[in-house]
Amino acid sequence: MEEEIKAEFLKSGFTLDEEQEILKKCHTFCQDYGLEPSDLVSSWEIYYLNRQLDESVVKDAEMDGFLGHLQSEQLGASAKKDPGLHMYSFKDVDMVLDAEDEDAKDVILGTPIDKSEKLQLDIYDSAHKTNGNIYSSERKSKLVTPFGKRSNKFVVKFNIDNLPTIETANGIEEHYDLEDGIIKRVQPLKSSSLVVHRSGLEPGCRFMYDTIEDRFNAIENRIRKHAAALVASSLYEEPMDPSVASQRSMFAVGMICCDGEGHLNDKSILLQSSVEHSRGQLVRLELNKLSYFSVFPGQVVGIKGHNPSGHCLIASELVDSVPLSIAADADLPPTKKQALDGEIQATHLSSTPTETTMIIAAGPFTTTDNLLFEPLSELLAYATRNSPQLLILLGPFIDSEHPQIKKGTVDLSFDDIFQSEVLRMVQDYLEYMRPNARLVMVPSIRDANHDFVFPQPAFDLDSLDVRLQITSLNNPGIFEADQFMIGCCTVDILKHLSGEEMSRHSMDGQPNDRLSRLANHILSQQSFYPLYPPAEGVPMDFSLASEALHISSVPDLLILPSDIKYFVKVLPVGGTTEGEEEQMKRCVCINPGRLAKGEGGGTFVELKYQGSSDKMNASIISI
Repeated sequence: MEEEIKAEFLKSGFTLDEEQEILKKCHTFCQDYGLEPSDLVSSWEIYYLNRQLDESVVKDAEMDGFLGHLQSEQLGASAKKDPGLHMYSFKDVDMVLDAEDEDAKDVILGTPIDKSEKLQLDIYDSAHKTNGNIYSSERKSKLVTPFGKRSNKFVVKFNIDNLPTIETANGIEEHYDLEDGIIKRVQPLKSSSLVVHRSGLEPGCRFMYDTIEDRFNAIENRIRKHAAALVASSLYEEPMDPSVASQRSMFAVGMICCDGEGHLNDKSILLQSSVEHSRGQLVRLELNKLSYFSVFPGQVVGIKGHNPSGHCLIASELVDSVPLSIAADADLPPTKKQALDGEIQATHLSSTPTETTMIIAAGPFTTTDNLLFEPLSELLAYATRNSPQLLILLGPFIDSEHPQIKKGTVDLSFDDIFQSEVLRMVQDYLEYMRPNARLVMVPSIRDANHDFVFPQPAFDLDSLDVRLQITSLNNPGIFEADQFMIGCCTVDILKHLSGEEMSRHSMDGQPNDRLSRLANHILSQQSFYPLYPPAEGVPMDFSLASEALHISSVPDLLILPSDIKYFVKVLPVGGTTEGEEEQMKRCVCINPGRLAKGEGGGTFVELKYQGSSDKMNASIISI
């Protein structure tokens, strides 16, 4: 057979570097996987193309990688025949018999193993062997990658700590030690209660059938709702037509538009009012008299000013948000408002804030040089050691921008990669962590295996054994965890707003926090994506957008993954009502960064939250 293998390689134009050793290994591969020499060489050609090897020389150094490729092929074939069957490869267990050799130091745990971690690892391994499977993040690999060779692991980049020191009933401060840590980890977690706010999007729903009428109605409804909320606050009069010439001061509500294809500037700002008030006409808007403003296309604003010529509205005041109490109740009938207020008050009286621990990470979950999903593997290993009640993973999972996905050089379908790599790791993690651990998954428009539309329906994960522990969320989506509200959106709205915003700052010496200002636009506009027209590459469906993008009330946590630098910021959101000052609400806005950046690791967020921004511990950690 070795001669046949050699002949097939030569026939396909390949030469053998260390002929005897390579042929011996290839012979073993054929026997182990029931391959003919021609099938083996065909698999090598796929591996050769995927790895983009320069020379047509088969080298012994590539045999370990080729073995992994063959195992992936067998895994994919087995998954198609029997979806319930899982075939382990060296990615799961790198030669179980060699578990105690010197390669043990390469186990992916992220930090050097000290005595405490070694003890935790032993307990972890024994638990998994009892369950009959081995968690993929504990695997070892002989494939040395730039990610695997990094030195600084799990370094805290930024921290906000507002939690008080925990004391026992006797007033003695608690101290963490190894034994207590193991007990806490092995004991069942306190389950986090999750309630998803449905927005009409369901897996398999019709999309990309929106019409010009849908686009018109989406814009018109936003302007009319904003105008109604401002009038209901009793701070502003009924809006007028801003395109009518008048020397008197007027109040108008409309959407900021750009006169042309480029970015906003002093001469290109237009205001489009509603059909009800101005038949949808556009008028030029002049903001020279304002010492401070921040505008972008698609922003709905209230303008106080006058239009002496009928061609240009000269603004003396710009209102870009409405009071929170008005915004939350604007669309509710009076009887519904009264019942809801009583319900909320009863809830606050009967409930006391509890601490919820969570880890938040956004894709990509694998580095650009391979599809081994090493960052995801290490994140899940970190989560097993720290036992969060809630793990929030935001796409992309199978990133359409990944070089191998983009070039089409993978030998499995996108769904197969998602099932065999991502969902398998997630399922192993949840099985190990027991039923009280909860996981939230949010898709991205960059997911090659999912619907390319925004708003985007959730992943269909009903076939998983651990589906009761996984909450699959729409993009964007809102859910409640232990009575506090969390909003998520994986489209990079912060980056898109950053490229379109035009602003002026007062010269009073106050610090200018641009990231907070951009994030505040999401809340003040009550929309996960207020930018119009959408940025290039965003497949907006306006027939779905009105309900799915609307933020009915300010969330406690707002998660906005972005290519912009990671941050955790507390945003004061609120306004004043006539005669009295409304209590300021605070929203914690989180950009966890990307878990993988190029060939290296990125960042994620670990959060302990006790119901308010004044009682939380948030850390941004590099993986």
